[in-house]
Amino acid sequence: MKKQYKIVTFFAIAGLIVIPCKYSKAGNPDRVGQAGATELLINPWARSSGWSGSNVAGCRGLESMFLNVAGTAFTKKTELIFARTQWLKGSDINLNSFGLTQHVGETGAIGLSIMSMRFGDIPITTTDVPEGGGLGTFSPQFLNIAVSYAKGFSDNIYGGLAVKVITEKIANISARGIALDAGIQYVAGKHDQMKFGITLQNWGPKMKYTGDGLAFKTAVPATTSSQTMTVEQRAESFELPSLLSIGAGYDFYLKKDSASMKIHRITAMGTFTSCAFDKNQFKLGLEYAWKNMLMLRVGYTIQKGMLKDLDYSSASSSTSLTSAMKGPSAGFTFEVPFGKNKSTFGIDYSYRATNTFGGTHSLGARINL
Repeated sequence: MKKQYKIVTFFAIAGLIVIPCKYSKAGNPDRVGQAGATELLINPWARSSGWSGSNVAGCRGLESMFLNVAGTAFTKKTELIFARTQWLKGSDINLNSFGLTQHVGETGAIGLSIMSMRFGDIPITTTDVPEGGGLGTFSPQFLNIAVSYAKGFSDNIYGGLAVKVITEKIANISARGIALDAGIQYVAGKHDQMKFGITLQNWGPKMKYTGDGLAFKTAVPATTSSQTMTVEQRAESFELPSLLSIGAGYDFYLKKDSASMKIHRITAMGTFTSCAFDKNQFKLGLEYAWKNMLMLRVGYTIQKGMLKDLDYSSASSSTSLTSAMKGPSAGFTFEVPFGKNKSTFGIDYSYRATNTFGGTHSLGARINL
């Protein structure tokens, strides 16, 4: 009876989250042009992106630094991840990521995450040479560095905080900013199979571009001489793309024998994301795991207008989408133990479908010591 009560309670709370989301208005897409540093919205990790980032309530370890920093508190000892993402394959945009989390104290964990975004070599153009050629190339550089601390306050409640440093550089113009993430996770049930989470991401002051690239020389007006002067343009500041996400999930075990119940696991996840500068999103995910060695997952992101505009083949068809993503994603993980300390080594892969280019591919390698 107690077990049934917990299950009923879980679905009741999940319903309270889902129903308001269904009838809530979309975010604020009219303000989308006022936000910058949108690379903060790109998930660079292969495991969590495989099910569309729907596991805000159940993310664990290093990848939680992107979804819900509270999940880093579940780091058992040391975790390292290297990942590479081909963003919109065919656009020559690549992301290289590295992260480390370390268990400290009785229930705490600290983390470090670095994401570098490269756009390839872009030809330099001017008003006189709009097609480029002979002027060389330049390569924009985006770099995000995050540090975090998370702690388990009890057997059920975990919380964390992350600080991000954002750097964007294009030739001789750059912008720097700082953002904060905060998250909470709650687990319940005999085997912690019920999961809830809430996180606030990318909260911080405005950013602004500065540098010599905003200045140019021009002739002094109202004079007959060849004198010139330097004119400096003022760049407008921009907001960070802040998000508020609420999620829930449940682990289903296919065997009731406590000694072997974790051989087969199916996890269902759902997350609602309120976007300050874009349309709200509802994310669904499903993962199957065999002995936590082989994991298969799928996900789907629902956004206003996405279900209506399913025909992306026609260039003339109108669409209300504000994202390059179609919605579905998939991925897998293969993880094997090694050594006497039950360390593991794993390979993660994910694919996110897009309505342009060749989709987004992510590949990662992780070590748990």
